[in-house]
Amino acid sequence: MSLTLSQQRATKEEFKQNLALSGLDIQTIAAALGTSKPMIEADLQLRPARLEDPWILRNYLIEQIQTQGKQPVPFTALKGDYHQYWFLDGERIDRGLID
Repeated sequence: MSLTLSQQRATKEEFKQNLALSGLDIQTIAAALGTSKPMIEADLQLRPARLEDPWILRNYLIEQIQTQGKQPVPFTALKGDYHQYWFLDGERIDRGLID
């Protein structure tokens, strides 16, 4: 699945807002997800190594924001049950690691 240019812009902005809302820095997120800072930076810009990586980052940010009692900014393109998307590896997303 490819995102339109409009969806890409919106998703990048949603990542930016949720990153700020989480209060976490990229290095902390990278460590929690078992990856590197450059990999997280690439995911934030929608240049992932794997299609599942932005979903893993999305889920992590949402969880961290909700744990803080805050409401995350909704994602307009990365939504729905990723298990239902034939092109995504739902088990990989469920593991929650970007490796």
